[in-house]
Amino acid sequence: MFVSSESGLQIPTEMIHYGVTKTAQIAVARGLAETLVGTDVTVNSVLPGPTASEGVGRFVQELARASGKDAASVEREFFAAARPSSILQRFATADEVAALIAYTCSTQASATTGAALRVDGGVVRAIA
Repeated sequence: MFVSSESGLQIPTEMIHYGVTKTAQIAVARGLAETLVGTDVTVNSVLPGPTASEGVGRFVQELARASGKDAASVEREFFAAARPSSILQRFATADEVAALIAYTCSTQASATTGAALRVDGGVVRAIA
């Protein structure tokens, strides 16, 4: 199981280098899944969207301090300007991402393989 990113499907202009590496992860996971046909071994990619990690939290706090705003205002502005396609309009929690990862690694997901599974808050506009 790979933890990739929605940025692998919808590469952000401010992070092209990051998006390309995440696209590669998705491709590698799919390729590995195809090489394991008939083995009952699954390989998938989980694609989190903007997530409230420790690093993101620090970044938001720093922006808030520098701009004289509160963190909630900075988060709203981020989604309005940088990720307007987000349906959630907030950072996902690490627990929300972890729930999909735990399911994907469980026997309950034994028929899910070669997939790119989004937990992106609706940032990616593609239906498929």
